[in-house]
Amino acid sequence: MPRQPTVLNRRIVAQSRLFRVEEIDLEFANGARRTYERVPGSVDSVMIVPMVDDETVLLIREYGAGSERYELGLPKGVVETGEDPLVAANREIQEEIGYAARDLRVIKRVSLVPGYIEHHSLIVLAQDLYAQRLPGDEPEPIEVVPWRLGEVDALLARDDFTEARSVAALLFAMRLMAQGQSAKRA
Repeated sequence: MPRQPTVLNRRIVAQSRLFRVEEIDLEFANGARRTYERVPGSVDSVMIVPMVDDETVLLIREYGAGSERYELGLPKGVVETGEDPLVAANREIQEEIGYAARDLRVIKRVSLVPGYIEHHSLIVLAQDLYAQRLPGDEPEPIEVVPWRLGEVDALLARDDFTEARSVAALLFAMRLMAQGQSAKRA
């Protein structure tokens, strides 16, 4: 494995309410030097795959300010400081889809643009759902869209189901469930 580059200097070049942009000067093992910009120290988030039964996932449709359109995807949210990720996942689905889960487990940790952003999302499979709503901070009601896993190809072909985390989370969960390793254990 290559030796980690040496950090020569760090400086904050921009900051907003949500993000801080850092320039980092690096020297690589071969002597090459480069300056990179990155968003350091982001908090983890959860991306939840809520299954109402073994064949039906609950998706949400909400406005994405980054894409400036309504997107279909999975419930998600930030893990608050000191909060257990599974508690965060259960809170988020109660806020976004009106269900809680008796059975939750992290099935994968994924990164987002690791060349620029220090952030990870924990993919959580949520099963044994029951009706339970918590107030959320969304500016408008979120549409909940049940989707049959047997129709996943049609979902993947949609132009409003594009978030890479949602695609990856759904495929990881489906693979796990197909292997008979769902959170429902004998």
